[in-house]
Amino acid sequence: MKKLVTGILSLAVVAGLGLGAALAQGEEGGGEEHAAGATPHYPLHKPEQQDWTFAGLFGHYDKGQLQRGLKVYTEVCSACHSMELVAFRTLEHGLGYSDAQVKAFAANYEVQDGPNGDGEMFTRKAVPSDHFPSPFPNKEAAAAANNGAAPPDFSLIAKARGIERGFPQFVFDIFWPYQEGGPDYIHALLTGYQEPPEGVQVAEGTHYNPYFVSASALAMAKPLSDDQVTYDDGAPQTVDQYARDVSAFLMWAAEPHLEDRKRTGFMVMVFLLIFTGLIYLTKKSVYASKDH
Repeated sequence: MKKLVTGILSLAVVAGLGLGAALAQGEEGGGEEHAAGATPHYPLHKPEQQDWTFAGLFGHYDKGQLQRGLKVYTEVCSACHSMELVAFRTLEHGLGYSDAQVKAFAANYEVQDGPNGDGEMFTRKAVPSDHFPSPFPNKEAAAAANNGAAPPDFSLIAKARGIERGFPQFVFDIFWPYQEGGPDYIHALLTGYQEPPEGVQVAEGTHYNPYFVSASALAMAKPLSDDQVTYDDGAPQTVDQYARDVSAFLMWAAEPHLEDRKRTGFMVMVFLLIFTGLIYLTKKSVYASKDH
């Protein structure tokens, strides 16, 4: 049995070293296109790990940043992307708005309701119990308006998108989980638009972005530019800041109870440590009177 375990560990180490070497070679050529005839691996450039307030064991959301992110989403992203799983009422607790502010914000949207007494559907102003509506009546209409690619819903995008961590990072992630891959990816994508390198051709109607996880170019044009959204709190009005704020907001939309989860997890770990200590002391007390 001991030999079997030793053999498995040896294979794991060899595999990890081989994977690390392959990733190192990939990172050395990070700014270059794949060799002719070789299978490309996307994204061509891996997103950099950003500094988020919600990272780590005691992470928390910055409500000021979330409010700025909502503003970016509302004024830029909502023209194409829906958030059909997010209710307006969650903005009160999650982003720190008052009930009156949430009602006023929801009233800016119109939603379809019904049927009425005549059996017909009708349109009305949204209320806090409604969800963020889609800008398109259906996916076919969304695809037709966006070069054949329907924009994804943003409700869970920060958890659905992410990056794969290679060796040795994934080993450390066992002890200190890395859960910010989605926001890191969204930030990198929004700030990563650039002109294609010499000799690289992109399809008509697509835009080169080496951080895109599925190809070297995507249908969505660069959505952000400096001074596009006006901030009231004095935060920088730059593409980088916009990308950070909307990425944090989308992380909240995907996991609004993150702070509660981490708080509960911390209390559980403290309880388990205390319980383990009590069990140990009980064992010592019980066996102290036993004859050996």
